[in-house]
Amino acid sequence: MTETTVGIGGAAESTDMVLNIGPQHPSTHGVLRLRLVLDGEVIRSAEPVVGYMHRGAEKLFEARDYRQIVMLANRHDWLSAFSSELGVVMAVERMLGMEVPERAVWARTLLAELNRVLNHLMFLGSYPLELGGITPVFHAFREREELQAVMEEASGGRMHYMFNRVGGLKEDLPAGWTGRVRQAVADVRSRMDVYDRLVLGNEIFRGRTRGIGVLSREAVHAYGVSGPIARASGVDFDLRRDEPYLAYGELADVLRVAVREEGDCLARFECLLDQTHNSLDLADACLDRMEQLPPGPVNQRLPKVLKAPEGHTYAWTENPLGVNGYYLVSKGEKTPYRMKLRSASFNNIQALAELLPGTLVADMVAILGSLFFVVGDIDK
Repeated sequence: MTETTVGIGGAAESTDMVLNIGPQHPSTHGVLRLRLVLDGEVIRSAEPVVGYMHRGAEKLFEARDYRQIVMLANRHDWLSAFSSELGVVMAVERMLGMEVPERAVWARTLLAELNRVLNHLMFLGSYPLELGGITPVFHAFREREELQAVMEEASGGRMHYMFNRVGGLKEDLPAGWTGRVRQAVADVRSRMDVYDRLVLGNEIFRGRTRGIGVLSREAVHAYGVSGPIARASGVDFDLRRDEPYLAYGELADVLRVAVREEGDCLARFECLLDQTHNSLDLADACLDRMEQLPPGPVNQRLPKVLKAPEGHTYAWTENPLGVNGYYLVSKGEKTPYRMKLRSASFNNIQALAELLPGTLVADMVAILGSLFFVVGDIDK
């Protein structure tokens, strides 16, 4: 007869348990895996395991010409497709020394801000859902549908717009489109108080997020965290204001950078909400300016085979989720020699190793959701 002893007294209680969250967990927004070491209900260490969606985008860039890489650029962060296209065409334009027509500059700025609102609305609706509040996500998708309708009318796409081109935009905006955008922006703004009252005014939501998952300013700098998550920890940095591109230099009186000092889950949500309000104001300012512009082209005529001169450049933009950068190296051919993508979510998610230890498993979902990441943007 064989006797087996299955843990006795304190020996069993002091044994750490390794728990895998994902890669198909509902709160991970995709195939992200977290390897947690638990002591009872307390997380002792956390390791984000990434790469399940890796497409090798940086390598694929090197096998496509400068017109084709726009298609690759807008797919890693599918909630910020227009903004991601923008970064890569700006890098190529800088290599070519190309000036973009004024109408295209303002149209790009408008579309980038509408895309920012679409991105933020997704998280404003889905974050309360992860904490047990189902209603806000219905409001968020109603507002998203209004804005997606005008984005689709202009570009033909609902998710991957493919509207940027090297030298400007694919084509001019439809007749009467700016009026429909103005109406959509006004409609969305009129209902944004839902998030102030329904979410921020909810004592359960505040109880689950206030003082939870505090990210220090030092950790933000150490991990290269950017965007609303960094600004919620007191790091006042926004490329639209600090290194203006497109038309943001002329919008300095409208652009307001939302900053909080607390660094907790609640502060991150508040930053996202404030930024959404401001993006709607920026969209209105762009519409005002576009109505004053004389008719003109929205793109440049390009040669049949587009070749960037030999050299290298780095173009970075303030994407909805943080700093998005493209390091482009050219050997004078029609394809990039090297392309390095610096995505916001990849850096932001590394901070989980700092945020989760010492917290309860019950708070893990609240912290994870407050980092507002897209898994494709992590894995590239």
